[in-house]
Amino acid sequence: MNVPQTPDFIELPQSSKATPSSQACHMIRSYRRGTVALAISFATSRTFAQAPSDPRFDAIASLAEAKMKELGVPGVAIGILNNGVATTRGLGVTNVEDPLPVTAHTVFPIASISKTFAATAIMRLVEQGKIDLHAPVRKYLPDFRVRDEAASRDVTVWHLVTHLGGWEGQVSGPDRGTETLKNFVESSTVTDLMQVAPPGAAWSYNNAGFSIAGRVIEVVTGTPINRAIRDLVFQPLGLEHAGTTAGEFIVQRFAAGHSVRGGTATLQRPFVPSSSVTAGGVGLCITDLLAYARFHMGDGTAASGERVLKRETLELMRTVQAHKQSTDDDIGIAWHLRNVAGVHTASHGGTLGGHILLLEIVPERNFAIAILTNANVGWRLIQDVERKALESYLGVTYTRNQAIAHRGLVETLPNVEPLAKQPDPAPYVGTYARPSNTVIVRADAGKLFVQERPNGNRAPGAELPIAFFGPDRAVITDGTDRGQSIEFVRDAAGRVNWVRVVGRVAVRVPGGASGSETERRGDR
Repeated sequence: MNVPQTPDFIELPQSSKATPSSQACHMIRSYRRGTVALAISFATSRTFAQAPSDPRFDAIASLAEAKMKELGVPGVAIGILNNGVATTRGLGVTNVEDPLPVTAHTVFPIASISKTFAATAIMRLVEQGKIDLHAPVRKYLPDFRVRDEAASRDVTVWHLVTHLGGWEGQVSGPDRGTETLKNFVESSTVTDLMQVAPPGAAWSYNNAGFSIAGRVIEVVTGTPINRAIRDLVFQPLGLEHAGTTAGEFIVQRFAAGHSVRGGTATLQRPFVPSSSVTAGGVGLCITDLLAYARFHMGDGTAASGERVLKRETLELMRTVQAHKQSTDDDIGIAWHLRNVAGVHTASHGGTLGGHILLLEIVPERNFAIAILTNANVGWRLIQDVERKALESYLGVTYTRNQAIAHRGLVETLPNVEPLAKQPDPAPYVGTYARPSNTVIVRADAGKLFVQERPNGNRAPGAELPIAFFGPDRAVITDGTDRGQSIEFVRDAAGRVNWVRVVGRVAVRVPGGASGSETERRGDR
């Protein structure tokens, strides 16, 4: 039965003998057999401003469907904003055990894309004179401290929203309702946080920094963070389906997270929202996310006409604040900045509980794309769809050996060719530390290998062969992580002092060896 793609219709690309209920039953059986038969997935398309069908969008949606089948991704929402026209499409289902079609209003937890919402709220408070980006955090949180006293004293709000605080960032606290962020900032989780770099010295993705920023918002507004984000961002922008709690998500059509193994998607249960609203706790639908993108590419007024931010403030958020060393990318105020063949993009990805997501805006071309998936392998779909969209709509592709950096989701380097002559491995060899693990870099027959070893009794990760494709820039050359980048960062003296894996740095341990006979034997 072929149903026209009109707003909120369900597209059932099967024979006229199939009813919607039989379709759903067939889907359930298919998922349970592990076939992930997304050729019969539900789909919905919504086009605003009465735009005619765009073959570019249709081709991108077809690519997404093909990747869903290949990877086993149950559900995807895609939205593109091009020259003021927003087009969305839902593909697949919300939940393999209780399948409903993904629609333009299906809510996904957007994970770390939430950081841009936090920064938007902070910049509103900056305009109101309540926050100074370059003031010490202690101006707002007098008792704030991490393990290093100098960092505790000197770190500013700016460091928090640019991932440059320098302490370990991959930590969070338990959900304590309206006291969550207060308890987190005052807990030993924060007060004993290891300093892996001086503030500003080495860019390193930092969830904890955005949680601390959330506590700053609470203090200066006098309201819990959930209410503050609603008052400062959701309501002014008219984001009707946006929320920050499981209670808000559960009354919406919600895309549940899944783990995929061998092509079979398994529901992740229970769903646990991020305990930190500002690090990763926002959820909303593709329609609201495109409305948010439209605002960020505009002049600072909402669709209602209300002035929310100055144009100059939005531009400042997309202005380079710092370079991500050993990559070609930069960081703005929350936004990750990337140049693709001369076109400047600002983006943020997200990864949380079986959801992988991306929002990317290109203000100079009045273009934005959002891709939301409900599977842990969704990043592979996202990178292929995003790169195809940039090529189709903007005519740009990544250059050879462009060193892209972490922006909230895993990516592989788009076009990489290792150097014919590899550098001397000696400066890179060593042991590097984070609180949760060490990273061993060793040389064998002139080649480098990287291995993460969790602390405690957990098994070590695979040993990953790497090859340099540029100065201090390496690519994993084999295994399931093939194509992902490893970056080495030098200190002020020019010495390799950090290794960055999936966006997080570990600091060199003085005297830490990795080239010993023990390492070569593999005694780990």
